[in-house]
Amino acid sequence: MTLPLKSCSISENFDTKKKKKKRPIILNSKVGFLLSLIVLLSLLPICVLGEKRQEKHQKKLSFGSNGEFKILQVADMHFADGKSTPCLDVLPSQVKGCSDLNTSAFIHRMILAEKPHLIVFTGDNIFAADTTDAAKSLNAAFAPAISSNIPWTAVLGNHDQESALSRGGVMKHIVGLKNTLSQLNPSDVEFIDGYGNYNLEVGGVAGSSFENKSVLNLYFLDSGDYSTVPSILGYGWIKASQQFWFQRTSRKLRRAYRNKPLAQKGHAPGLAYFHIPLPEFASFDSSNFTGVKQEGISSASVNSGFFTTMVEAGDVKAVFTGHDHLNDFCGKLTGIHLCYAGGFGYHAYGKAGWARRARVVVATLEKLDKGGWGGVKSIKTWKRLDDKHLNAIDSQFLWIKHSSGNRRKKQIPSA
Repeated sequence: MTLPLKSCSISENFDTKKKKKKRPIILNSKVGFLLSLIVLLSLLPICVLGEKRQEKHQKKLSFGSNGEFKILQVADMHFADGKSTPCLDVLPSQVKGCSDLNTSAFIHRMILAEKPHLIVFTGDNIFAADTTDAAKSLNAAFAPAISSNIPWTAVLGNHDQESALSRGGVMKHIVGLKNTLSQLNPSDVEFIDGYGNYNLEVGGVAGSSFENKSVLNLYFLDSGDYSTVPSILGYGWIKASQQFWFQRTSRKLRRAYRNKPLAQKGHAPGLAYFHIPLPEFASFDSSNFTGVKQEGISSASVNSGFFTTMVEAGDVKAVFTGHDHLNDFCGKLTGIHLCYAGGFGYHAYGKAGWARRARVVVATLEKLDKGGWGGVKSIKTWKRLDDKHLNAIDSQFLWIKHSSGNRRKKQIPSA
């Protein structure tokens, strides 16, 4: 496991070496200078290494030359021990030879079919209680993403830590893997609940005027595992410290979008990813969502108010979760779409005959009159099934930018 190093300084390295007091050795100036230079140079590789390890989290995301940015969401892999791990809830004809390897094969198929710019794993990446070595299971679970050389991120679910690795230990291991943009927690926050709270900025098309301006903002949060409050039963929730971080980060990004250079009106759209659905996911029925709802909403038993926090911020256009494998719907509430991905992993509970699935989200930039690209014009989503043809279903727009010049006044119905 690779842990990120602190940024180092010469004084920090000297302070760590405490020696017993000795009589001073007097050297001539030339020898003293050479020895000092050698000591300084010997410290440089440590500092450079620390910087390089930190740089991987600063890799820049940007829209493709076609003005699109595509995200593949993988929810609930429940990976365990690979080939020896049996599949759950599949048809009798699928049982023989079915294992975690089917989950890996599905990821490979999705990557080849969609060619995403970013892969997001939204928790229960491993079913840790069934693993013999959590670190190896994590390596295997993320192997398809790592080998693709596509940037990827992950948040934790409620089953990732149920082994020898603690919740923090799991996230630290993820952060140390190749090609990940995952972060343990914000570096500028003294305290925040959970592990894996961070944000990523997506710049415009490389070479365009928006190249260095974030036109799409991604928020990742740790929705917890189980309640630690004795009087409150059930699952965890997004705490006040996380919401404060989100508010501050959203405010900073909104301000940057409106500031020079290329000052914009309004704010760049945002997307939020975490594992456990919010209580507001229970606001829908079959008449006002796209997809299916085949089980109850397993949110926390308390409402911490994060949905209201996002509504107040105004930039988040959609939220994406996992946790409830038999739900894959998207419904709009107070200007925000709340979306499930649907169960992905073959060692996760499911429904025989109901194909495993993944969610795809595509943000498309506005084409400018004089050529080039502007800000985000629309955000669209669909799902793909792990069937013979990798069928795409339930395509829908989550957000479309409306020009202020085309808005009509609200019509008041006559009595």
